[in-house]
Amino acid sequence: MGPIGGFVRAKLRRRIFVWFLGGIVTTGLVVFAVMSLVARVQEPEWARSWERGRGWVGKQFAAQWNDPLARERFAQETAADLEANIDLYDAAGLPLLSTGPTCEHAVMEVPVRQGGVPLGTVRLCMARPHSAPWRTLLLLGLGLGAVWKISGRVARRLARPLDDLTEIVKRIGTGDLKARADLGCFEPDEIGVVADAVNEMAARIEKQVADQRELLATVSHELRTPLARMRIISEIARDTGSTPNTFDELDREVVEMDALVGELLASSRLEFGQVSKRDLSVRDIGARGIERAGLPATGLAVIGDGDTVSADPTLLQRALANLFDNAKKHGNGADALEVTVSAGEVKFDVLDRGPGITGDGQALFKKFNRGQDGEGANGLGLGLALVKRIADAHGGAVWAVSREGGGARVGFSIKK
Repeated sequence: MGPIGGFVRAKLRRRIFVWFLGGIVTTGLVVFAVMSLVARVQEPEWARSWERGRGWVGKQFAAQWNDPLARERFAQETAADLEANIDLYDAAGLPLLSTGPTCEHAVMEVPVRQGGVPLGTVRLCMARPHSAPWRTLLLLGLGLGAVWKISGRVARRLARPLDDLTEIVKRIGTGDLKARADLGCFEPDEIGVVADAVNEMAARIEKQVADQRELLATVSHELRTPLARMRIISEIARDTGSTPNTFDELDREVVEMDALVGELLASSRLEFGQVSKRDLSVRDIGARGIERAGLPATGLAVIGDGDTVSADPTLLQRALANLFDNAKKHGNGADALEVTVSAGEVKFDVLDRGPGITGDGQALFKKFNRGQDGEGANGLGLGLALVKRIADAHGGAVWAVSREGGGARVGFSIKK
């Protein structure tokens, strides 16, 4: 963990800690303020009980006040029962009696009256304080310490999943595409949703990188064959002179290389979602496709009403080129291109002259499947796989079936 990452994480934990602790303190202050407001608006029961107690003490002493002996005895008994010190003062404020040390901080001061005439004052203070100041401070400190500790643990608990997720993202960013977030019990919450999104993103990036590496390795290997043939052709032409077929052979090798590069570029566009759709003419697409395949214009048949479809022109032409190339390699050449236009989709079928389809036609659209000819067939086995990906990118489907009278019908559809 670098210094910046550590600072960000510590900063996050501090923010959570401050907010949590501040929430507790604020709640305490609000509760105190509400209780104080309620006490001012409505006199609490303890205050009424306190006033009744003061009144009772004043009456009891008033009954004994004029008899010094009875007054002293009652003061001693009351002080002993309450474990308190009691000081008595006359009406002029002069001390009359003290059952212990003089009260400096009285907890109760009661005027003694008889018939409305003030007789004196009773002051009461605790002989043994129930709690010394240091004890109060200790309890307050323990309370604050507990709140501080709890707030810190909660902050770390809340920040830990984010720390783990941050670490996973950093590992993915440094190239560890197998890193995945595992949050356990946090999975159902919002952090779990983010973790799932990160895991999905990492899985997709890992697959894209793996596919690109595999495709690059295969294409680079296959490019060596036409390059080697071109080198041989050029050396023969240099030594013995060119023949009428020399440039035709060079053209064929260039076309093969162009097809390989086209496969690579189309695959890359699909991997990164670079599909640029626009309105296209179905007839123009079909006419261009059979023209590039070297078929006559009569080989195009358009069935149905409508002539417009929304699609990526480059990818669509690549799919048609791959279908014609498949027919040439595995179906003894193409007979025709049928385009069927319906309300929701457009279908493109290439009809070939081959032996037809045996087994599962969908298996032909798997990557590196070289058709029913086996491993000895020409090509990479990427052509029909790319057709399927292009169809998927346009919301369509693919098929390969035998047709009556021989040959196969291999095609794809796209949504309008």
